[in-house]
Amino acid sequence: KNNSLKRLIRNATFDQPEACIQDINYTSGRKLNRGLIERLATCEYITEHRNIFISGATGSGKTYMACAFGMEACKQRYKTKYIRLPDLLMELEMARNDGTYKKVQAKYANPVLLIIDEWLLLKPTETEQHDILELLHRRRRKSSTIFCSQYDSGGWYDQLGGDDSPLAEAILDRIKHDAYKINIIPTDLVNYRSMREVYGLDPTQSE
Repeated sequence: KNNSLKRLIRNATFDQPEACIQDINYTSGRKLNRGLIERLATCEYITEHRNIFISGATGSGKTYMACAFGMEACKQRYKTKYIRLPDLLMELEMARNDGTYKKVQAKYANPVLLIIDEWLLLKPTETEQHDILELLHRRRRKSSTIFCSQYDSGGWYDQLGGDDSPLAEAILDRIKHDAYKINIIPTDLVNYRSMREVYGLDPTQSE
């Protein structure tokens, strides 16, 4: 069992493999719904084939939280995969050119839990939107996806091109109706510190 868990965690390629639900800081000046987070940590959303939207500013702890959810999924023996959207789109573009497109699509369509970080950080091209739509369509109703974005889900339509894109609504329609939402916002905008700053090197020791 230990070897199986280690293999699942290694293959998930988490950005932060040390992430742990129990270590989430609820006193860090962020508004967090502890009850919802602890409920999602049971992986009930995976058995229901539902998604999670995690939004918040840079440094708010989105990636850590997503990886913590991913670790819990691995503990329950769910095949999990982490990828940044820019890396995913680049990998699909390379696969299209070398004839391995279907293989790469399956690599991200098959995991029970897929974590897509930096979701819509940059506006995708029309070809990239086609790639996203195909992937999400294949995952729909049989798996779960965690989306980490600097934009609240209400702004995703515009990031996908809005009314000028025929695929924007089609993409969102496949994910927005079955999603739990975690919007990480500071309790004090003036004195807020990013989580990287909170856990970073003490400035007095850095010079």
